[in-house]
Amino acid sequence: MENQLLLASRSPRRQDLLRQLGLRFALCAADVLEQPRPGEAATDYACRMALAKAHAGRQASGTTMLPVLGADTDVVLDGEVLGKPADRDHGIALLQRLSGRTHQVVSAVALVDGARQAVRLSVTEVCFGDITPAMAQAYWASGEPADKAGGYAIQGLGAAFVREIRGSYSGVVGLPLYETCELLRDFGIEVVASAVSRPPSHTP
Repeated sequence: MENQLLLASRSPRRQDLLRQLGLRFALCAADVLEQPRPGEAATDYACRMALAKAHAGRQASGTTMLPVLGADTDVVLDGEVLGKPADRDHGIALLQRLSGRTHQVVSAVALVDGARQAVRLSVTEVCFGDITPAMAQAYWASGEPADKAGGYAIQGLGAAFVREIRGSYSGVVGLPLYETCELLRDFGIEVVASAVSRPPSHTP
């Protein structure tokens, strides 16, 4: 069956989440400069990045035949976008800052199709328990947090630090599925109907 959209992301987590919905998609590159502007709110930054990635993916793909989905997920503490760890010391310092505190995960998803574009936003509160220096060092040594926003992965070992979550779990992973489905539906892609109408992938 033909693809329904393009995903402008190299993230295996976003790919897995789209597959969870039964969507058929192809990948395209989305190389953009990810840097907040001075005074830019985290929600505005996430929306801007999601749109920029979708447009970059459309340009890189060389086609206008399919809608392009872009997404951006940021860990925010006290209004500051924390970004990904630059190195071991930075990664451990990020965990120590998050220890025992509540932070926000801002996740935006954008869809570009021809002249149309739209964005949806999810903001989730994540409450961490206390993280000792030894725990932070051991977690860094696992290799998991090196390329993750905020220096942790809720879908992996990082879940051990999460005391409470208020909002979208999939948004923290990297793609808010409820908002994604809303967006796709607005562009004529009915996720549930599409998924259940697919033929079986194998015969017993």
